This record gives sequence, C-alpha cells and structure tokens, in this order.
Amino acid sequence: MSLERKSSARITAIGTYVPQRIMTNSDLEQMVDTSNEWIVQRTGIHERRIAAEDQYTSDLAIAAVENLMQTWGKDVSDVDLVLVSTTTPDYPFPSVASKLQAHFGMTHAGALDLNATCAGFTYALHLADGMISAGLHRRILVVAAETMSKVTDYTDRTTCILFGDGAGAMLVEAAPAHGSFLSANVGAKGEGGIHVYRSGLSSRMGDHELAGNGLIVQNGREVYKWAVTTVPKGMQAVVEKAGKSLDDVDWFIPHSANLRMIESICEKSGFPMEKTLYSLKYYGNTSAATIPLALHLGIRDGRVKPGDTLLLYGFGGGLVHAGLLLSWNP
Repeated sequence: MSLERKSSARITAIGTYVPQRIMTNSDLEQMVDTSNEWIVQRTGIHERRIAAEDQYTSDLAIAAVENLMQTWGKDVSDVDLVLVSTTTPDYPFPSVASKLQAHFGMTHAGALDLNATCAGFTYALHLADGMISAGLHRRILVVAAETMSKVTDYTDRTTCILFGDGAGAMLVEAAPAHGSFLSANVGAKGEGGIHVYRSGLSSRMGDHELAGNGLIVQNGREVYKWAVTTVPKGMQAVVEKAGKSLDDVDWFIPHSANLRMIESICEKSGFPMEKTLYSLKYYGNTSAATIPLALHLGIRDGRVKPGDTLLLYGFGGGLVHAGLLLSWNP
C-alpha cells in the first residue's frame, strides 16, 4: 500500500562516537580460552571500544550528537522529537532520549527510547521518515547508542569476543523535495527470540527457563541461519518496492554482527563484498550503533558520496529486521 506524503524527509547530518579504551583480541586472550587468530577467522573482529566504568549509554549518545553538530554546523535546540535506539539504557527509566532532550535544551521536543536490538537504528529512521512524511514532526534527532560491554559475560568465550560500545546520530528534517527515503522493509520472527536474549523481570520465555542473570545469551548458530536466510530476501524486497534492483545500490550497509555472516549474506544475495561497508573490524558488534558507525567511516574516507544509493539493513534479537533504501543527499 502506498501512502501519500505530506512532506519529504531528508537526512541532513550524521555524527558518531566511540569510547577511548581499546580492547584487543590479545586482551581477550588473557581473559578467556581464545586467540587472536581464532577470533579474526570466525568474526573478522580485531578490536573493540569499551566504555569507562562511569561512562554510560547517554554519555556516548551525547558525544555522537556533539560530533554531528560540530561536523555539520547544526543546532539541535529546535528539534521536535528525539528517538534513541538502545538495548542498554542507563536506567529502565527515565529514557536516554529524555536525558538528551534535557542536555541539549530541546524544550519543544518529545523523547522516546525504542528497542529493536541490532535493527534499532533502521527502525528508528523508518519511524522518523513516517512521522515527518505524515506532517507530524519537522526535525527529528535519531540516535543509536549502546554500552554492550556492561551486559556482556566475559567468561563466555563465544559472546565476549563480539561486543563493543559506540553511538551514532542522524538529523532527519522535513524538506520540500529530494527526500532521502526511497523504500523500506520490516519484519519479525518472534518465536526465534529465545536464540538471543537478556533475562529481565521474567526468567522464562514460553516453555524455556532463561539463563544469563541479565547478561547476553546467544545461540549463534541459530541466529546465523536466520540472518543469512532472512536478510537476502529482505534486501530484494526493499529494492523492488522502490522499483530498483540491487545493481542500483552503491553501498550495502548491514548490521556489523560478524564478518562471516555478512559474507554469507552477500553471497546469497549476489551483492559484491567490495561495495559493502561494516564497522566491526575495529569496533566489534555495537548492536544498534554498527550501521551509523559504518556509514560514517565510509563518508570520512571518501567512499560514500552525495547522490549515492544506500541499502541499510539491521537485524537482531527479537528476532527482528528492518531494511531501508536511501538516497544520500545531506
């Protein structure tokens, strides 16, 4: 179904932040039974950034927004909605978004956190596009921020090698023409939620007793099988909705979960790895923040240029996924 747009939504700025502390694969060798060679071979990750003990998700989010403002010369005081995607908020409530609203003096802004795990950034952008296109808002700040290190079990050699901390931010504004958003595809397989989770108020999920004591638990094999089947189909759906093909895509930017997973997705979809951007090599899996981090790296090194067509695809716990086809025209 096609809905009439009252306004076009355009991404006008991007910013990112990662903590200063670096945790290398050699560091992990001192913590669990693993090796640099084993980690690189299976994940493609060489190092990841780790938040300081007194540094939390809101701190990373604020720094990413500050980077956006400084780099693009933007003022966010008149933003009318703050959307923050995170699975690691400072507190259950108040929201990270409300902390950003207060910090930047956005006196007329609503504030909302959303949780779509590693697909959170694409889901948040999708919501921002819808709200602006419907004429409900004019300037929306979209942020993805995670401190995954604070919920990682560093005795579990299968998961602790993956995760890092980071944040990314985008400003989405109403524009008379030349919007950024071309099409979207979202979906879920809720029955697969048992394959990657953090236990919380409930210690059960259906018939399953949960483990982990509030830390990440993942069945990597099952998540891998779901992702490499679901994402290629979703990629095709996104481009078809825009009347395009994968040949029209300049850059594919998937969630940076694992390099071997990305390679399998590219192989199954027929999309070239050399036109794929990822942030995991030096940042690890930063959940919702991997996609803005990867895009920002591509912009900074000159690979992503104005006018390029981008295919963003997030996927993760839930199990949920969301893909967007964008025209990069900030």
